Amino acid sequence: MKQLLILTIFMSASLLSFAQSKVYVTRDISSEGLVKAYHALGRNAEGRIALKISTGESEKTGYIRPEMMKGLIDDISSIKGNDVTIVECNTAYPGNRNKSKKHWKEIEKRGFKSVAKVDIMDEEGEIEIPVIDSTWIKYDIVGSHIKNYDFMINLAHFKGHQMAGMGGVLKNSSIGVASSKGKAYIHSAGITKNTTKMWFHTGNQDAFIESMASAAQAVHNYFNNGENIIYIAVMYKMSIDCDCNGKPDAPLLEDYGIVASLDPVALDQACYDIVTKIHNDQHNNNKPLLERIEKKHGTHIMEWAEKIGLGSRNYELVNID
Repeated sequence: MKQLLILTIFMSASLLSFAQSKVYVTRDISSEGLVKAYHALGRNAEGRIALKISTGESEKTGYIRPEMMKGLIDDISSIKGNDVTIVECNTAYPGNRNKSKKHWKEIEKRGFKSVAKVDIMDEEGEIEIPVIDSTWIKYDIVGSHIKNYDFMINLAHFKGHQMAGMGGVLKNSSIGVASSKGKAYIHSAGITKNTTKMWFHTGNQDAFIESMASAAQAVHNYFNNGENIIYIAVMYKMSIDCDCNGKPDAPLLEDYGIVASLDPVALDQACYDIVTKIHNDQHNNNKPLLERIEKKHGTHIMEWAEKIGLGSRNYELVNID
């Protein structure tokens, strides 16, 4: 039975490699642009909706500001029966957000509660959800409050990352939705759930990246086998560092736009490809970000995610301006 399941996964991945996923793009980085990107997808968020973001380690990071989200939240909430909650989980490293009490202070400081309800999903514990690819992790450990939601909007800030190389929607689904212990489990590629000991088990970079892809697939499948989740990324303030770094390097690229897709693999691949094609001049220097991604083998998350059947790196970019 297990061999049949693995064969099915890899046959699905092969078929995906020939399919073109739609990725929608607007150069309008605004509340209105975000609403436009959402509607381009043609999949309406319904019921109890989790809007997964990063709350950012400090005001200096490029986390997506509440005022940009407000139009989208209001648009979705205007439909009877819809209830939008901004969701996040605690971090696995010492800082401003590794404990709920401190995290709530940061949430208040950033103004998120002024536009919607906010939920720290692992504040009251965690649950295990199944993975299809168990090469490294045998399950995904996520905040227990995930059970309270019918639909997820993965709203990510595309940028670099100190450990993963690249932070897009796949990272936002995997590390982002994982509880503190779940983050340790992914970072250590299934070795430990201890947030202190995990740092001793981060030597196998590809195993970490592949664990992220597996966890992203687990979250995708949790929401009605991917039918109740959508992916949007804002390509602005594209530092080489993640929003989990309270003192990120200054971005060396001009803000680009907002991209959206039903396929997280295609979306992250499109964001990466856009960065590679940016013409370097007095306003843009893509070399540091691309070097960071290459050094950490960041593109491998798309390769592995495609291989296990999460999505396709083959996409059609659709301009919605």
